[in-house]
Order: sequence, then structure tokens, then C-alpha cells
Amino acid sequence: MESVALAPDAVRTSTLVLFDDRCPMCTFQSRLLTRLDWLHRLEFVPISEPRVRTLIPDVKHEELMASMHVLTPSGTLHHGARGIRYIAGRLPLLWLVCLFLWVPGMIYISEFLYRRVANNRYLISKLFGCKTACAVLPQKKPK
Repeated sequence: MESVALAPDAVRTSTLVLFDDRCPMCTFQSRLLTRLDWLHRLEFVPISEPRVRTLIPDVKHEELMASMHVLTPSGTLHHGARGIRYIAGRLPLLWLVCLFLWVPGMIYISEFLYRRVANNRYLISKLFGCKTACAVLPQKKPK
């Protein structure tokens, strides 16, 4: 967990989820999570967007590419499995996932598994045909 200094004009109420928009699996997951975000607590931001550099200027591009990053309204930055745990705690259908990730020691196992999947996400996307699956699940329009 890392705290980030936000610019005064960056005050917001939603949590920003920064994801790799060139990865079919990441895009699919962001669209799926958007559907589960009934309370509109999350905003998904592709890491290719220029504002990402202003939001978290101290995070290198390689780090952004290595895992999903979650920037809370208070300025705390989570990534990887800890980011998933944070998101799961904000979505009613995923509360059990959040509780599971709070079991002692489970976050370390989850981080290990997350790194394996993240490092191979392009290959996994290709193997599972996620590129075509992403087209099946259209992007949800904000209200």
C-alpha cells in the first residue's frame, strides 16, 4: 500500500482503477467489473490515458504495466491482489472474495498467483480467446 499526493484539483469521490487497455483480458475484466459496480464507486481508466501520468507521477510505466493499480479517493494506491481486495470490498457481489483475501496469509498467496497471471496475461488472453469475448460484453455507458 502506498500513499500518493494528489493535486488539489484531483479531489474526487470515486476510486480509480488503472488497467492495461491493450490487454484483452484486462479490458474484459474492467468491463465485467463495471457491470458489477451498481453503486458507481469505481472509475476505470486506461493506462494509455495522459491523465494517468498526472494522477500518479511517481509510478513508472513498467510498474503500471506489471499490475492493475487502484487509486482511492484518499490517495492510497493499491496494486495487484491488494487492488483486487480493495475493489471486492466495494462491490456487493464480491464481498466474499474480499473476506477471503483478508484471511491471514491469503494475500501473499494471491499476490504470487496474481503475478503469474499478470506476467502471462497476453498469452492467457490468446489461449482463452478473450479478444472475441471482450466484443461480446459491451462497455457499460455511465449514467
